[in-house]
Amino acid sequence: MEQIRIHGRGGQGVVTAAELIAIAAFYEGKEAQAFPNFGVERTGAPIQSFARISDTRIITREQIYKPTVLIIQDATLINTVDVFAGSTPDTVVIINSPKNKWPALVKRFKRLYFTPATEIALKIFGKNIVNTVILGAFAKHTKLVSLASLKKAIREKFAAKGEVIIAKNIRAITEDYENAN
Repeated sequence: MEQIRIHGRGGQGVVTAAELIAIAAFYEGKEAQAFPNFGVERTGAPIQSFARISDTRIITREQIYKPTVLIIQDATLINTVDVFAGSTPDTVVIINSPKNKWPALVKRFKRLYFTPATEIALKIFGKNIVNTVILGAFAKHTKLVSLASLKKAIREKFAAKGEVIIAKNIRAITEDYENAN
């Protein structure tokens, strides 16, 4: 079972990112869960959400303490919250940053990736909402879901928001998929 933990700030769509991962996994014929962990947090406060993907039934409902994948939507959290808690050298780490500003992480993780999600979000949406954007890098580097399944998930999740929003989100994840390193 793959256990995905997403770190970000309130208002960045952390919960929606987990939901999109789960929907995409369903499109791939897998079992999935998505759930948040927050209380009375406000916009800008650190929050996290979780997703699980498995080929078999998922019984557990607890938080993810030992992630196989970490998605860090806001890199400023690296210096303020223990986003790496429970991780191992085999944990796949995806950080919203155009380049590695943390050289020590290279020694700590075998699969460490960076993505210019903020740059893409600002260009396409005009604001720093990276929740869908960073999923392009997630699909590329984990192969847990395909880009095609993420596009379907976006169409389903954002159907009520209209075709313009759907098209922008699809463009954003596609660009991130192509630019993540």
